[in-house]
Amino acid sequence: MKYEIERKFLVKKDLWEKVEKPNAEIYRQGYISTEPERTVRVRAAEGKAFLTIKGISKGARRLEYEYEIPFADANELLYQFAVSSVDKIRYKVNFGGKVWEVDEYLYNNSGLITAEIELESEDEEFEMPKWVGEEVTDDARYFNSNLSVNPFNKW
Repeated sequence: MKYEIERKFLVKKDLWEKVEKPNAEIYRQGYISTEPERTVRVRAAEGKAFLTIKGISKGARRLEYEYEIPFADANELLYQFAVSSVDKIRYKVNFGGKVWEVDEYLYNNSGLITAEIELESEDEEFEMPKWVGEEVTDDARYFNSNLSVNPFNKW
């Protein structure tokens, strides 16, 4: 079994605006299932695509299986089978020996910016950039699968 250990934080917009940003990618994520016990996602970005199956979150940890799939297949799955979707711009920022994935959400989630860090263990210590704010790891509203059906601009 493969576990993902990931923590999610809100981003302080005023400080994030001042950061020199690396190149970004636009992600389209479609959800075939948004049930917490078995989220099934298709992601397409920059000519690459992945099918991801995630189990229920227990704190910052959950089962995750991810497989690269042909880009054309991903587009078919996105438009034929996805029941909801999330679009975002993703930046990968190196800080303190770790990669922070910063997502600026688009469309119905516009105005929301989050940062995620993947860890080796749940108690791993890490350095936080100044632009990282409140932790929302345990707040289900911020799960991408939930943002796809209950967007940020409707809260």
